[in-house]
Amino acid sequence: MRPDMRLVDTDVLIDIQRRYLPAVEWFASLDDVPGVPGFVVMELFQDAPDSRRIREVDELVAPLEIVWPSASDCQRALADFRSLHLSHGLGLLDALIAATAMGRGATLVTFNVRHFRSVPGLVTEQPYEK
Repeated sequence: MRPDMRLVDTDVLIDIQRRYLPAVEWFASLDDVPGVPGFVVMELFQDAPDSRRIREVDELVAPLEIVWPSASDCQRALADFRSLHLSHGLGLLDALIAATAMGRGATLVTFNVRHFRSVPGLVTEQPYEK
């Protein structure tokens, strides 16, 4: 994994899937293809209402490297979830996604900054104007 790697969160991939022009233009402008946490792909499948949408998700993520957390990343996610769930509303999948990004030294590309701002050490980026 490159040290300047970006991992894309669910909301950004949904914008690309919906062909939201700023998202599509941002993605097309990238020199390096970003990665995607495996849990983000699972969220996209979870929201798919039918097999056609499952195929669309498969096509969307096909060029992306799917990355998974290491055992130590999972330990970090557990610690963050334990300490931040009640106080800051950190969700289970968001804790795992954040830990995956931090474990790779990657920037998490997302607009859900409020979901992630409580996670110490996580670097986020909003890639285009909404």
